[in-house]
Amino acid sequence: MLFTLTYSTFVGYHFSRISKKYWKVKSKALIEFDRFELENGLRVIVHEDHSTPMVAVNVLYDVGSRDESPDKTGFAHLFEHLMFGGSANIPNFDVPIQMAGGENNAFTNNDITNFYTTLPSANIETAFWLESDRMMSLNFSKESLEVQRKVVLEEFKETCLNQPYGDAWHHIANTAYRKHPYQWPTIGKIPKHVEDATLADVKDFFFKYYRPNNAILTVSGNVTVSQIKDLGNKWFGPIPKGKISKRKLPKEPIQRKFQECTRTAKVPIDALYLAFHIVDRRHQDYYTTDLISDVLSNGSSSRLYRRLLKEQRLFSSIDAYLTGNVDPGLLIIEGKPAEGISLEKAEKAIWKELRQLRNVPLPEKELLKYKHKVESSLSFSEVNILNKAINLAFFELLGDANLVNDEGTLYSKVTTEDIQRVARKIFSKSNCSKIRYMAENES
Repeated sequence: MLFTLTYSTFVGYHFSRISKKYWKVKSKALIEFDRFELENGLRVIVHEDHSTPMVAVNVLYDVGSRDESPDKTGFAHLFEHLMFGGSANIPNFDVPIQMAGGENNAFTNNDITNFYTTLPSANIETAFWLESDRMMSLNFSKESLEVQRKVVLEEFKETCLNQPYGDAWHHIANTAYRKHPYQWPTIGKIPKHVEDATLADVKDFFFKYYRPNNAILTVSGNVTVSQIKDLGNKWFGPIPKGKISKRKLPKEPIQRKFQECTRTAKVPIDALYLAFHIVDRRHQDYYTTDLISDVLSNGSSSRLYRRLLKEQRLFSSIDAYLTGNVDPGLLIIEGKPAEGISLEKAEKAIWKELRQLRNVPLPEKELLKYKHKVESSLSFSEVNILNKAINLAFFELLGDANLVNDEGTLYSKVTTEDIQRVARKIFSKSNCSKIRYMAENES
């Protein structure tokens, strides 16, 4: 589904330069586009939309935290910052964009690093100039590295170390994964990895991944294909391709034993996280799994919210969501018990609801309600040129940009039998990793 501005705390999409930290993937809509490739391997996708005077320019790099070494984590996130710290011919990336009447930003996650700009289509060449210059070569200097290192380390402290439950994803990922590099979060395992990064480390990482043949450029808005071909060849064509090694990540073994982690910390109240392994983003069952998460926790009538929070008053907050990773990811259920309710009682109530999904077929009417919600979300998303640009790039990364037009149908084909089958596969104790936060006793 398309990227929309709904999010859950640990979906895994890390935004360091905007207030929304995570985007959940949802969409539909017929999006017409043209695709071509430059000689240096840069894939270019163009969606013409002449109903707007604006254009969105998006550059997706096929690199995320899963590509880092276990002893050098946080590099993809560090590069999100470094890419705004000046390039070969441009000391400040933001100023020219603002002068052109545009806005720009970026996000990093386990799988990708994505940069985007929206501006008046009359000034589109400004975006091509800026993006191509930093793809050609960053302004590698000790000064730039030190500035961005401090920003990243401060962010680590602010969001992970000094915020209640801020390190939850560290514990979820490390408990649920044993082999795959999803076992550390996008921001990195520990601050020391970024603290120890050298200029040589930074250069090696850049020229290994931030190359045209490891990137996808998408343009959506008031443009023509011929215009983008000319601009693409002018600004990106001269950039030499890199030597991109085939990704060889360790495959996560099937979890066959219940995993548990308990952490006592300075948090306001106890909290519970249940993580279940699910299929990868390309798998047909992803759509069924996403609808399961909606049935559990999408709106006031969803099962966990209505039954456990509103009716039984066992929780003060509860949520369920997918990580949406390219490789096999997780379905997370997180909740904070209401006052006077123990974690044990709260957890027992969650498992009761999960068993019902496993054992009792979901009523067709209930499933149809969530399919309609998906359809509504898709219709809302399709009007935004930036959403379309980001999603075309993401689905191209998955193997076929036209998947952006197929997902509505894939969701609509999910049956109540599919819901029960996948629920039985996912919701077992052996497939679960539990993280408990216990509030420190101040006395």
